[in-house]
Amino acid sequence: MIYGVGCKETRPAYIILLTSYIFNMATTADIRNGLVINYNNDLFQVIEFQHVKPGKGAAFVRTKMKSLTSGKVLDNTFNSGVTILPVRVERRKFQYLYKDETGYNFMDQESFDQINLDEKLIDGADLMKEGQEVEILINAESESPLTCELPPFVELEVTYAEPGIKGDTANSPKKRVEVESGAKIMVPLFIESGQKIRVDTRTRDYVERVK
Repeated sequence: MIYGVGCKETRPAYIILLTSYIFNMATTADIRNGLVINYNNDLFQVIEFQHVKPGKGAAFVRTKMKSLTSGKVLDNTFNSGVTILPVRVERRKFQYLYKDETGYNFMDQESFDQINLDEKLIDGADLMKEGQEVEILINAESESPLTCELPPFVELEVTYAEPGIKGDTANSPKKRVEVESGAKIMVPLFIESGQKIRVDTRTRDYVERVK
């Protein structure tokens, strides 16, 4: 049976699924940083990639991908031109509200809808203070959150710092402090309680003192 425009017959489910599958297909030429794909029954986000054309043999794409369910990073090589299955995702701005026994609570800054996330979905949860703006990656097909990302840098107040030992900078150039979000960061000896510092959320490194 042929299903054309205006046909009153309802298309079988397998045709609908096949159509969705076809429109979601792409090739390795479409690989880019941030792309989310369905691979080995899991969702992975491409964090690094390199197209390689060796002098002999077929071209390939070397990738580093992060699982959005387990957080594990996978090194994987795709033969050039093979089919991949991208997942349609959206980045939406949310504001972190508070943490309770159910998890971390956020509010969509456009719709004001609230969602709750498990800590495993948040990169650097202990660097996040109430009111912090974040980006949450949403699976646009299922409206389910995939991962939560903080901005590259955050400013946090030091709530506890042991005094540095004068004259011991050669042996102990840094010390550990606790910031208002609960995270513990290595900082220079001159940093004291009550001061604000800028932290790189990607590496958890101290960047500078905020005046």
